[in-house]
Amino acid sequence: MKAIIIGSGFGGLALAIRLQARGFEVALFEKNGNTGGHATPLERDGYCFDMGPSLITANEILERIFAAAGRRLSDVVDLVPLDPYYRIYFHDKSYIDYNGDGEGMKRQMAQFSPRDAGRYDRYMAASRRIYDAVITEGLGSTPFTSLKTMAAFVPRALKLGAVLPSYTFVSRYFRDPRHRFTYSFHPLFIGGNPFRAPAVYQMIPYLEKEMGVWYTRGGMNSLVAALETAFRDLGGEVRLNAEVEQIVIEDGTACGVRSAGELHRADLVVSNADYVHTITDLIEPQTKRRPRNYDYSMSAFLLYLGLSRKYSQLLHHTLILSPRYRGLIRDIFDRRVLPDDFSLYLHTPTRTDPSMAPPECESLTVLAPVANLGADINWEEMADPFSERLLAFLEDDFGLDDLRASIQVKIPFTPLDFRSKANAHLGSAWGVEPRLTQTGYFRPHNRSRDIKGLYFVGTSTHPGAGLPGVMLSAETTERVILDDTGKS
Repeated sequence: MKAIIIGSGFGGLALAIRLQARGFEVALFEKNGNTGGHATPLERDGYCFDMGPSLITANEILERIFAAAGRRLSDVVDLVPLDPYYRIYFHDKSYIDYNGDGEGMKRQMAQFSPRDAGRYDRYMAASRRIYDAVITEGLGSTPFTSLKTMAAFVPRALKLGAVLPSYTFVSRYFRDPRHRFTYSFHPLFIGGNPFRAPAVYQMIPYLEKEMGVWYTRGGMNSLVAALETAFRDLGGEVRLNAEVEQIVIEDGTACGVRSAGELHRADLVVSNADYVHTITDLIEPQTKRRPRNYDYSMSAFLLYLGLSRKYSQLLHHTLILSPRYRGLIRDIFDRRVLPDDFSLYLHTPTRTDPSMAPPECESLTVLAPVANLGADINWEEMADPFSERLLAFLEDDFGLDDLRASIQVKIPFTPLDFRSKANAHLGSAWGVEPRLTQTGYFRPHNRSRDIKGLYFVGTSTHPGAGLPGVMLSAETTERVILDDTGKS
């Protein structure tokens, strides 16, 4: 059978490998000149940046993908464990070096709250129970294509507390606001609001503790390259600079795609492109359905900076927090305004991999969460002044001395770029927002509800965004396809 996959992000690449290894004849269509989707690399004057994901967790999910191609993860990429995973700076300049060392974490937490430190083990046991349900027992890769499947999960989720908001779940264990942030921020990494994203995502701290947080030398593009090579070596076809203009439907069944005016037929079509873009732009007008009115996640404003010096304050991953937590999140997700303050995520791969910049220089990505394009923010006007605000804060308040004078490369990336370069609806960086009413059965399904032979994979489908999430979505979509084609 022939399968066409639209888009070569991590979800598309992972599913392409899985189906090709199962005997399908898979063709991967990519609109850009290289594979990777959001993980497209950026290089300028010797400085290298990861434009999408910047870390690896849940290595066992990646292991399964490469095993399908007869390879081992450790043989195809050079993985480096990070310790700490992140340094989290609070607004008073205190910080926590967050890692998987339980005793070390308790010692750090005891400086702020001995009571909280004493509850660390109880919290981690609760995180493990959610991890066991989602990962060990396979719910993360189980297709939630019927209410029956969802209904079977609800009693378990209620017992685990997994339907509570993440922040509420964490607050059951910790009182100090520093600890409440440290263990509730993870939904932000997948576009979620910690005050309403379900605590099912509270599995992540245990996952990180047990499996670590890793960097792949050469940046995430080295993982993309390894996946593409594995797919090609299996006999898969990659078509670059081949934007799909239309998914062709005949008698209610997807039968191929049209690219550059040419029809390419297939027995099934999978979209790894943005969900709303797929439904509203790629499906023929007479057969497409209006997408459900999903709430989409926030976007991000990024600065890619090439610096002529290094800064000791920066670790591989650094978080710098505003005094506000709930209020800032509300400004971004609900009020949809550009606040005067911000919390930042900084990625400094040169701390681990000097090859990402010229000698004695620094490659630095600054990410500020911002509202998506549903907000009334003119990024064509605001990009430069907002960049200056970020740089002024980092230099004058955070203490990166002479930062602006050391800049050799400065490249901004706004929500408008997410929309134009990735067809991302509302310029969202993470697709459909992870909230309780958009989880499991209530997210876009891995199989089209209306069109036979049409499937979805990636951030907006079950189970969700983030590298582990999209890799699990590939497993889920594979299971549905195998069931539908009788190959399971």
